Amino acid sequence: MAAIVYFRKVAETEEVVEYAFGDAPDDFDRRLTVDKASCTSTVQDARIDHTFLKASRKLYALHEERGGWPERGMSVS
Repeated sequence: MAAIVYFRKVAETEEVVEYAFGDAPDDFDRRLTVDKASCTSTVQDARIDHTFLKASRKLYALHEERGGWPERGMSVS
C-alpha cells in the first residue's frame, strides 16, 4: 500500500518555518512547524502519526539537499 503526503510552506520567520500538509494535493488540513535552530518539528494538532513523520522527514531531506526550506513538495513510498 502506497503512502503519500503533500506539503506547502505557509509562513517563514528567522526562527521557524510552517507548513500545511495532508494526504491529498488539495487537502492541506494539518500544520507542522519546524524550529530552525534545533531542527525539530511539531504538529499543531499534536497527532504524531505516519503522515506527520513522513512530511517532517521529507522536509529535512530536501532542506539538506537544497540548502533551503522548500516551497512545496510531496513524499511517496
